[in-house]
Amino acid sequence: MTADPKTARRGYDHAAVRYRSDADLLAVAVPFLESGLAAGEPTLVSLEPERAELVRRALSPAAKTQYLSTDDFYARPAAAIRSYRDLMAGLVADGAGGIRIFGEIPRAAIDTSWDWWARYEAAVNHAYDEFPLRSVCAYDTRTTPRHVLDDVARTHPFVAIPGGQRRNAGYIDPPAFLADPRPMTPHPIQHSAPLVELADPDPPTARHAVLGIAGTDLPAGEIDDLVLAVSEIVDNAVRYGRPPITMRIWADAGHVVVTVHDTGEGPADPFAGLLPAARHIGGRGLWIAHQVCSQVTLHRDETGFTARLTAGNPWRR
Repeated sequence: MTADPKTARRGYDHAAVRYRSDADLLAVAVPFLESGLAAGEPTLVSLEPERAELVRRALSPAAKTQYLSTDDFYARPAAAIRSYRDLMAGLVADGAGGIRIFGEIPRAAIDTSWDWWARYEAAVNHAYDEFPLRSVCAYDTRTTPRHVLDDVARTHPFVAIPGGQRRNAGYIDPPAFLADPRPMTPHPIQHSAPLVELADPDPPTARHAVLGIAGTDLPAGEIDDLVLAVSEIVDNAVRYGRPPITMRIWADAGHVVVTVHDTGEGPADPFAGLLPAARHIGGRGLWIAHQVCSQVTLHRDETGFTARLTAGNPWRR
């Protein structure tokens, strides 16, 4: 369906639904999706298989709903933003005047790397605002931790209800949410002493240190990606941070974790890493790291700024 540019809506309505049963989920999902279908809007579902099938059975067999794989779209927050932006740009180019997405972040990602995905939920309010998008993010209150639900309330400007939505009084502007310091929960392998600790490394020294790590079963491609990311982050610290710079490496059979700490304040851009920022100081390196690492955590405290880069599936323990 080609939309009249005078009537096509613009801007992103980002809503969340917190549900306690399958019936609660369907009470929001079905009218939301059916309304989009009735308007001729591209209507997409990105749920884990069990709930995707639940929604599929609740809709008419003739419903032209597209089902997206959560594995494909939610590997990394920055990659998810890039993939969704590419998808929506294509739909708009084909004439869509409105787009609807009903989705969820996979439970494994919530359990193991929520801070990364909390930044995603805040950043997409800005990243998707140029598109005529309505989306609903679903969170099961029976299994979602309290601190995650608190972040959900702070990152979604709307609350989805059966047949519509209402404004969320707890919503916080994305730059303010992203600037709020968050604790850095140690990766399990960080409870032991690091295998390598370097003082004031330069990028070549950092690359050599990562390549020299033994005892991991990670594919060579993942190590190469980590080497690239570490080189970029160390270069950022040298160029834009404040000495001393400390780099530490931990590793086991399934993971390699690298932290780079300097005593500076870190990037000023609250969206650093999640959105392309070639013109911002340090933006390119963080963007690359967010694209190739299994997980990236950024942390500020009274001692300075730390970037933690992880290779190996963070959902696997």
